[in-house]
Amino acid sequence: MAISKRIVQNLLKRADVQVGGNRPQDIIVHDPRFYGKILKRGSLGLGESYMAGWWDSDAVDEFIHRILAARLYRFAWLNPSAILEYLDGLIKNQASAKHAFEVGEEHYDLGNDLFEYMLGPSMTYTCAVWNQETVTLEDAQRAKLRLVCTKLNFKPGQRILDIGCGWGSFAKFAAEEYGVSVVGTTVAKEQAEYARKFCANLPVEFRVEDYRDTHGSFDHVVSVGMFEHVERKGHRAFFEAVKRCLLPGGMFLLHTMGKKSGGGTRDPWIHKYIFPSGMIPVQNDINSGIEGLFGIEDWHWLGSDNYDRTLMAWHKNFSASWPKLASFYGNKVNGTFERMWRYYLLSFAGAFRAKEFDIWQIKMKHL
Repeated sequence: MAISKRIVQNLLKRADVQVGGNRPQDIIVHDPRFYGKILKRGSLGLGESYMAGWWDSDAVDEFIHRILAARLYRFAWLNPSAILEYLDGLIKNQASAKHAFEVGEEHYDLGNDLFEYMLGPSMTYTCAVWNQETVTLEDAQRAKLRLVCTKLNFKPGQRILDIGCGWGSFAKFAAEEYGVSVVGTTVAKEQAEYARKFCANLPVEFRVEDYRDTHGSFDHVVSVGMFEHVERKGHRAFFEAVKRCLLPGGMFLLHTMGKKSGGGTRDPWIHKYIFPSGMIPVQNDINSGIEGLFGIEDWHWLGSDNYDRTLMAWHKNFSASWPKLASFYGNKVNGTFERMWRYYLLSFAGAFRAKEFDIWQIKMKHL
């Protein structure tokens, strides 16, 4: 135990993090099992030990930012958790249609009340766009939705496909502001039911189906924040499905997290507790996936700061609402749901602050 403690403390010093310090990024260790857990299980152990209450920090987001910016993951090359995660990706065909509905059932169908409190009135679960004119989260989300619509130059009467429509925020905005009709698809039944009420009396249809099963002819296609759930091996099938539904001359806008280089990223803790499938896409993989199908008109890097700020706004909403949510969610995940959810939001904020990921809006034209 003493050796594990010394190793971990020396590693954390590289990130300017102290155990027992009083700065925001410092941590307090409540259970000495913490040290062996993260040495044996890496990021999975770090998240699980936080859920168990073995450590705390006044600013988990800043702690994660520091350890990622210092690239401490370089020292986890023998991490058995990382090796098992790699083998899992080789053995399982996560891109198959059989797995497509897992993320809907395990994450998006947790409960609409949870997301209502966290996301606010827009019910938009993707990166907002912040600028001098966007004071509130709602303002920033509307700015993002307007940016998508403007880029595709929507005209009244056009028919739009929204792959991964969530709770209907984009469909509602586009129909009300631009006079288009929208078909939205989702793999989450609770989302679809909510979206139908959310968009009542608008020219909008919602389908519970995998993108591989979607058919129809559309002037434009959008996918905002869904592509991260598509494994690398499924990229080509995704883009082929989009092209099948897009009329000649139509445009496709893909809004996604991404990395410029390296392998596709899937954190073991996120994979186990938050999103059961998917992977952060890499620029070259997208280029390979669209080859011969689409031509890129614009690749807009929105900047990681936008998602950092969005995630912190969601965390603020979640924290303020937890007393109302605790009676239902307090017993989930062996009573650790609150800490699990906080760690999810704050660790992602820290990752974007460390520039681990970016947000892209890629505008493509049907070839």
